[in-house]
Amino acid sequence: MRALVLLALASPAMAEPVVPVFTEETVPSGLATSFEGDWEYMVGGGVATFDCSGDGKPEVFLSGGVGLSALYVNRSPVGGALAFENTGALELDAVLGAYPLDVDSDGIMDLVVLRLGENRVMRGLGDCRFEQSAWGFDGGDAWSTAFAAIWERGQTWPTLAVGNYVDRKEEAFPWGSCTDNWLHRPGPDGQGFAPPIPLTPSFCALSMIFTDWNRSGQPALRVSNDREYYKGGQEQLWHLDPGAAPRLYTEAEGWKRLRIWGMGIAAADVNRDGFQDYFLTSMADNKLQFLKDPATGLPDYADLAFKSGVTAHRPYTGGDFKPSTAWHPQFADVNNDGWLDLFVAKGNVAKMPDFAAEDPNNLLLGQPDGVFVEAGDRAGVASMGIARGAQVVDLNLDGLLDLVVVNRWAPAQVWRQTGTPGGTWVQVRLQQDGANRDAIGAVVEVRRGAVVERHEIAAGGGHASGSVGWLHYGLGEADSAELRVIWPDGTEGAWQTLPAGSFQILRPDAPAEAWLPQ
Repeated sequence: MRALVLLALASPAMAEPVVPVFTEETVPSGLATSFEGDWEYMVGGGVATFDCSGDGKPEVFLSGGVGLSALYVNRSPVGGALAFENTGALELDAVLGAYPLDVDSDGIMDLVVLRLGENRVMRGLGDCRFEQSAWGFDGGDAWSTAFAAIWERGQTWPTLAVGNYVDRKEEAFPWGSCTDNWLHRPGPDGQGFAPPIPLTPSFCALSMIFTDWNRSGQPALRVSNDREYYKGGQEQLWHLDPGAAPRLYTEAEGWKRLRIWGMGIAAADVNRDGFQDYFLTSMADNKLQFLKDPATGLPDYADLAFKSGVTAHRPYTGGDFKPSTAWHPQFADVNNDGWLDLFVAKGNVAKMPDFAAEDPNNLLLGQPDGVFVEAGDRAGVASMGIARGAQVVDLNLDGLLDLVVVNRWAPAQVWRQTGTPGGTWVQVRLQQDGANRDAIGAVVEVRRGAVVERHEIAAGGGHASGSVGWLHYGLGEADSAELRVIWPDGTEGAWQTLPAGSFQILRPDAPAEAWLPQ
């Protein structure tokens, strides 16, 4: 089985990965937003990171639940302590999560805001100013908890998928009353949005992502659902053929029935076989899925979470050994050793007595044998806050990934990575003219010796939390990176050698352009 290719490389002499060191800087940084609310805010609690000031550093948008959301402009000096300013922009109520996206491709970042009630697409005006868009977007009146976006073939405007949770208006509430998810395709003139298409059946989505799972060039929509409320539901994969109505993959096509308390999706080429793998968060039963046999063309996956050491099914420190509750997952090379790591935000739904109350976040460090090692406590990020959304992102542009986590009923937390990394790095930003300026749906391939690692560039996934900006790749001991971009239209860029420790802007049919943070 190709999924086991890395596990076969295990060596008893292999050294443990370098543990990154983080310093919490929540209070001095100026972040002070809590995700508040009771029943209708037990899910959500997202964070979005993106540059709206034009200096290359990511701003931080925090959802506030019944309180107000907040946009924090990044004032951190390069390589220095984290500092943010709440300018009063984007103060919205009932916010559950947010995803940045340059919807109208004008080079200014917009923001899709998920709410309890009407969702909003906020048009960026430049200099971190926003207004509600006039693009015909129907925000509905649901409990929206998931999002993904893609530019379908031949379209100049994106297709937006919105995942909805329990229908509060049904007499059966909350059991078996999941609201339809929506697909917002471009309007008939190719501008703005047509009325939403219901994705029926829907089973209380908490995460979704467009992904080219079989490398066909045609992305599908993967949806993770919370079995707490649905009846007869399962995880879903939707065909999204251009110009055709969306339709579900069936068991006859190889899709296997899977029922979990699905809360978040993280996608990455973990085993370096050239196909996306998927980490699915749940309650006490997280999954790590590898495609069994790509040659069959079937979406048939094996769960290797146990063999890979990422079940993360109960707390690893703190003395509470009841089952864990996992939310936002994210793959990233946190220690720059060239192997993907996995961060998982953890927290009890509320006061569920059968699940851990003291439930620390996970930082699982990847190794060449495919097995991950827990290091959250040693790295300093084993918070006992009731976590929800998160972002692993370089906030001060020093090449070291930092961490922002939204907590329920408590202020969000931010950690700066301050230790010595395990290797070098390169960061790239994709830019193209015309539609889809940030090349959502592109693939970055990184050549590591004889192996090519593929990174899909997606808008979606996680738990109510999204990011657009610098793409970070750890390089281990290498002094350069060899990579290329397969652009959304399928054009294969040339392989380029980029120096370690640099920021590079990549465009179609052009050499890399070095960029220096100021």
